[in-house]
Amino acid sequence: MSTVEMPATPVEPTKTLPQRVAELAMVVALGGMVIAVFVNVVLRYAFATSIVSYEEISRLLFVWLVAIGTIVAAFEGKHLGFDMLTSRLKGPARKALFWVSQLLAGACMVLLLIGSWEQVLAGWNSYSTVLGYPLALGAAATLVLSVGLLVVGVLDLVRGRAKAHGDELHLE
Repeated sequence: MSTVEMPATPVEPTKTLPQRVAELAMVVALGGMVIAVFVNVVLRYAFATSIVSYEEISRLLFVWLVAIGTIVAAFEGKHLGFDMLTSRLKGPARKALFWVSQLLAGACMVLLLIGSWEQVLAGWNSYSTVLGYPLALGAAATLVLSVGLLVVGVLDLVRGRAKAHGDELHLE
């Protein structure tokens, strides 16, 4: 009797609670956007009207979807990277370039954090035209984005390299 061996399927690493919460938030945001836009398209073409608040809702959901998705992609090592130079280097030169690039990215995130905080403060007393929510909610997305990417950058520095797609996160 012969048995046919099936190729092993890669085991998906277990996701942490924050990862699952972030992915759930992205699903909710994307679902809300799809429903809002679809309803407005149907209303515009079928009844020559629309629900104006749905435009503001979908815009706000899109901003948060991009911010959260960027953090998740960076944490999982699935973000876009430009490694034409670093992939050709070895040893100390590669490590030094890694540290320089991480510190420069961190400096950019600190600037984004400062600017976002100022926008949150400025938007706290400004309100959206239709729904009347504080505009700080939109600016808060970049605030969360900068903090999330700073955390990912610190984790990469502790690990000593950027997380590649499929790597497990092991901090010892």
